[in-house]
Amino acid sequence: MKPGEKQAKQKKKMMRDWFILSIIVVIVIVLLSVFPEKTGPVTSTSQEYFIEMMVILPAVMVIMGLFAVFIPNETVVKYLGKTSGIKGIALSILIGTLPTGPLYVAFPMAAALIKKGASRTNIVVFLSAWACIKIPQEMVEFRFLGAEFMFLRLILTIIFVIIMGISIEKIIEWSDKKASISTGARR
Repeated sequence: MKPGEKQAKQKKKMMRDWFILSIIVVIVIVLLSVFPEKTGPVTSTSQEYFIEMMVILPAVMVIMGLFAVFIPNETVVKYLGKTSGIKGIALSILIGTLPTGPLYVAFPMAAALIKKGASRTNIVVFLSAWACIKIPQEMVEFRFLGAEFMFLRLILTIIFVIIMGISIEKIIEWSDKKASISTGARR
């Protein structure tokens, strides 16, 4: 892709993002004008989340910068790439399980992993594990719901997270193949 084409594509994506944001703002304004009693709770909740993000995201960006500089692409491809197989899936589950924190912290990490060559399967597994499997969560389930429930939910979650990751990878490959065929037919 030529530099001019890349800039045009980035500009098109940015315009799309601004358009989506504008639609969301209009929807919020309409909803708040229809339900004015919700303005206070919406505003205070939005402020809380904004402050939380401003506290967390700078640290995440520093970590992403360090990751980008110090972890070679070859390492990511070796352990999380398309050829990593079940070891890559297991590592993705482990990496997604260890941290605690909101899911939006995982998205910049996932983007960095994709840029460095991680497979889509492993990214979906990583994000899903981050969202669904946490060591503290497992301990709470064990304490209040019992070992049988905890292990059954954990095993089923792992199985379905893996199925979801593989399925999404296949769907995206099929979609890309279909798009390239239609693009080739137009030329």
